[in-house]
Amino acid sequence: MMGDLRNRLLRVLQDPRIAKLLGDPRAQKALLQGLRFRGRVQEQIDQRLERMARRLNLATAREVRELKRTIRGLEEELRDRTSGQ
Repeated sequence: MMGDLRNRLLRVLQDPRIAKLLGDPRAQKALLQGLRFRGRVQEQIDQRLERMARRLNLATAREVRELKRTIRGLEEELRDRTSGQ
């Protein structure tokens, strides 16, 4: 699926009309504004989901990642201590 999407995107980008459009500074500016807007919206959604998860006493994805990282570190430390004896 991703390969098909990538191939379609490459075909579109090879179109001379698209190349000309992307060369226009106004189009570049609009594209960047759209990407920034999407990032801000995603950030707000993530913040609201984190608040809701806290209220419901649920672990957030960030907290799960941190816990996994901590567990990996502790496992490595334990492995080092047991192999050093």
